[in-house]
Amino acid sequence: MIKVEHITKKFTRYKNKKEKEEFYANKDITFNANNGEIVGILGPNGAGKTTLLRMIAGILEPTSGKINFDGLDFNNNEIEIKQKIAYLSGNTKIYNTLTTYELLKMCAEIYNIPKDKIESRIKEIVETLKMEQFLYNKIGNLSTGQTQKVNLSRCLIHNPKYYILDEATAGLDIISSQIILEFIKKEKSNEKTILYSTHYMEEAENICDKVIMINKGIIIQSGTPNEIKRITNTTNLRDSFFALIGEVSYEE
Repeated sequence: MIKVEHITKKFTRYKNKKEKEEFYANKDITFNANNGEIVGILGPNGAGKTTLLRMIAGILEPTSGKINFDGLDFNNNEIEIKQKIAYLSGNTKIYNTLTTYELLKMCAEIYNIPKDKIESRIKEIVETLKMEQFLYNKIGNLSTGQTQKVNLSRCLIHNPKYYILDEATAGLDIISSQIILEFIKKEKSNEKTILYSTHYMEEAENICDKVIMINKGIIIQSGTPNEIKRITNTTNLRDSFFALIGEVSYEE
């Protein structure tokens, strides 16, 4: 279980060359993500989703609040917790001059996977994400979808318990997106704890057990997709979100 309690992140920015002001990227965020559960972190660009996930992953330090993993907190158990985390960020850069295989092998060695287990682990991941065709291609020559699969695969090499996935399917075609979503659902069945950030409401409605809707750094509603639709008297999460912020949804 990932337990987030009253997390707040405050930054300072310059209004002009002389004046500074403080602002909150996240304010008083509280929720739990249980084992075997996919929790969607939903909201538009700039809502505070990425900042929140970076704090949960231990990349940013909260201004206040607590985060723990199965009862362990970062302050006293940082290494142990990070060894069990898979963190995927949309802007992560990977080595373009390496092949997919070389990157996975390097990551396996970093995580101290036994040498006699590395090849079988790579094979399992490659088959799961359907990367056979570009396993020995240089990453710099891959398509957007292929690169995102490689980016995800490097997070999986150590068989993590906690998944923190930020916009995992952004910009992908429907086939690549479906492969990743099916993988996420499979890991849920393996009792993994999964945080899944997206602004694709329909995608979240399809795979998430519960969702946390964020706007301007605060939680505006949480619950199962059906609970939120019932509360807002809507038929889909997109309309639910707009009902909660008092605006109208316009389909493109």
